[in-house]
Amino acid sequence: MKTTYLTTEELAARIKYDAKTIRNSLKDSVLFEGKHYIRPFGGRKILFLWESIEKDMVTASKHALSIPMAGGGVIHG
Repeated sequence: MKTTYLTTEELAARIKYDAKTIRNSLKDSVLFEGKHYIRPFGGRKILFLWESIEKDMVTASKHALSIPMAGGGVIHG
């Protein structure tokens, strides 16, 4: 599987967020080390894993518009 590694600035451009917001608000609250980003060679540099972030953004978006039903179904509104 191919992995796309992005710097904070590249991720910011791709998802239309400010790089500072990613560093201060999203990192470690919705973007987690080992799943959404890595620190290559144990350094300070952070590389984001695009495919994992994209998958979780789409999944979260789908769930945000879902209304659970008593019988176990879901209405998408």
